[in-house]
Amino acid sequence: MRSRTILIVDDEPRSREGMKKILEVWAAGHYEILTASNGISAIEILEEIPVELMISDIRMPGISGLSLVSQIRDKKIQRQPSVILISGHAEFEYAQQAIQLSVVEYLLKPASREKLIASVENALKAGEEQEHIGFMRKMADPQLMAIRDEDAALSDPVRQAIDYVEMHIEEAISLQEVAGLVHLNGSYFSSLFKEQCQMNFSEYVARRKLQKAKQLLLKTNLPIAEIASLTGYQTVKYFNKLFKEYERMSPGQYRSSMRNGIEANIQ
Repeated sequence: MRSRTILIVDDEPRSREGMKKILEVWAAGHYEILTASNGISAIEILEEIPVELMISDIRMPGISGLSLVSQIRDKKIQRQPSVILISGHAEFEYAQQAIQLSVVEYLLKPASREKLIASVENALKAGEEQEHIGFMRKMADPQLMAIRDEDAALSDPVRQAIDYVEMHIEEAISLQEVAGLVHLNGSYFSSLFKEQCQMNFSEYVARRKLQKAKQLLLKTNLPIAEIASLTGYQTVKYFNKLFKEYERMSPGQYRSSMRNGIEANIQ
């Protein structure tokens, strides 16, 4: 397991090494502290290894700190780091550009030990929150999210049907059963649901059950057969077939690929 990495980019050796010493004591071995004396060296490091946080001086010969951040945002690097920019001058233009580049913190030199550590902790926390949001977006089903966003526009029978699916996700659910519960003819209910949700009822049920299955795959170590049962599928074979149709990989492959991605980000 590799250490998590913080990269310090500063052309001034005294400043660069001073920050490195402070952060090595603070990190206590939990982070590897790397340094670069210019933007080119920094890009080489970022292309080679994942970096959680980059601390960069703004004014450097060649590639400035702002230019460095702009370049890495456009590059396919190992990982997009959180960024702290440091400057010897409180220039409003710098701060504006930093905000536009999604820089997390902006520090003035000389930064005290306390301010540097507080900024590093804030930046790392912000990076973790963004990773979590990105992870949740990967796991989410955009079509289900679109239906939730339009909840206020749904008719009572359709909303009741959706609520029923939520409460009975572990059971087998049929259109005729739900149509009867909302007091509608099966054919009419089917047309109404598709008109308002842009998908038929059986597809909605399948997507919602698979959403639940994905959560269980990632948050638990339950066997796939048990997850199939907990989402209302009587046979693992059918569950696997349906999962592949929607996710283009088996449940086991999904669990491995997503967990590997999470571990790569937190190691």
